[in-house]
Amino acid sequence: GLGDRVNVERSATFADEIGGHRVSGHVSGLAEVLEVRRSENNQVWRLSMDAAWSRFLFLKGFVALDGASLTISALDRGAGWLEVSLIPETLARTTFGFRAVGDAVNVEVDAETVAVVETVERVLADPEWRQRLA
Repeated sequence: GLGDRVNVERSATFADEIGGHRVSGHVSGLAEVLEVRRSENNQVWRLSMDAAWSRFLFLKGFVALDGASLTISALDRGAGWLEVSLIPETLARTTFGFRAVGDAVNVEVDAETVAVVETVERVLADPEWRQRLA
């Protein structure tokens, strides 16, 4: 809404070196901040995980939350949650320092991971391909 804080980063150009994950800005859904555990050097955030996009998330894979690419440090599909670890630099340079338990954040899953998972699922569901793989 009006006055909300957002994460903004300049778009990459073809000549730029990519040092992280590509983020398109396409929102896959929302996650709720379920828990924040604080220690001296970081914070671990537990967020809800929607079953519709949970199959595209993997331990040590990435997810974009509110446009910021983060590595998944833990997840439990059965219980419906994922965790990310936030270092002080991330908290200082993003909107996460202004978030709290109960807040909703935008989630973007990696488009390449979606393409790979959906292709593998289609191949494994196809009887002709299953016969070739046997």
